Amino acid sequence: MTRPVRVYAGECTVTYSGNSELRTQRGRVVVVHKPDDTVLVHDAEGYQPVAWLTRASAVHLEQTEEGAFALVAVDDGEQLRVESEGDSSRASHAATPAGTPVGTCPDCEGSLVRARGAVTCLDCRAEYGLPRDAAMADSTCDCGLPRMAVVRGARFEICVDRDCEGLDAAVRERFDREWSCPDCDGDLRVVRERTLFLRCESHPDCDETFALPREEVAGTCDCGLPRVQATARGDNTCCLDSDCAEDETTPEAGR
Repeated sequence: MTRPVRVYAGECTVTYSGNSELRTQRGRVVVVHKPDDTVLVHDAEGYQPVAWLTRASAVHLEQTEEGAFALVAVDDGEQLRVESEGDSSRASHAATPAGTPVGTCPDCEGSLVRARGAVTCLDCRAEYGLPRDAAMADSTCDCGLPRMAVVRGARFEICVDRDCEGLDAAVRERFDREWSCPDCDGDLRVVRERTLFLRCESHPDCDETFALPREEVAGTCDCGLPRVQATARGDNTCCLDSDCAEDETTPEAGR
């Protein structure tokens, strides 16, 4: 459910306490209470708030019959209290993330934007999380959603909806058993435990694991592991294993 941004305005006394500081200010201000319980107090000058508390653990509103209010935000030893003096005005507005437009929602025809690690619909608020290094691709999935481009040993273009086209499935189809373990010659399997990585099929007899490359694979090392682009050194490539005895490049290249 969408939570609104609440806005209060009037002549107020603003008191902040915390971090060995006690500060009191008074003026005609605008108070913004965001859905994540961030409270910002703005006066007439500049873009910087005169007082704020980011993502407070609790925000409480006190109101009087005369139209005055007191907004109190607290968090881990900090307190911000904004108390109006006499009449005040209040408003509530629907708000969404603001991001780069990336398409149209196939469910409701609302605008899709990319912001804060996700693609979100501004109307129905459907949300699709993105890997940190994902880029938006110039293609659209059959379901109507945009595709993202992610490099995991190769460049994959998949739907932003993981239930539609999964990154894990695409990587496994391409790279599962693609390389051999340099210690026991067992096949390396693509496994996920919080992140994707390569683990020897002989596990637990062999404990070799390797991070799945986030660069495009550029051949195979003599040890059996993939070689990846050493981005810091132009066209050179290096073994995925920084301690590889077969690799003539320096261990730190491209890491």
